[in-house]
Amino acid sequence: MARKILIAFGIATMSLAATACNTVKGVGQDIESVGEAGDDAI
Repeated sequence: MARKILIAFGIATMSLAATACNTVKGVGQDIESVGEAGDDAI
């Protein structure tokens, strides 16, 4: 039961992320911003 909920949550999260960045350029910018945030946190 819990596994199904986690899978559904993961799919929903990935679909929201996919719609947030509609282009390949947008994906690159998202990945870059995540990397910069990680560097800032460290």
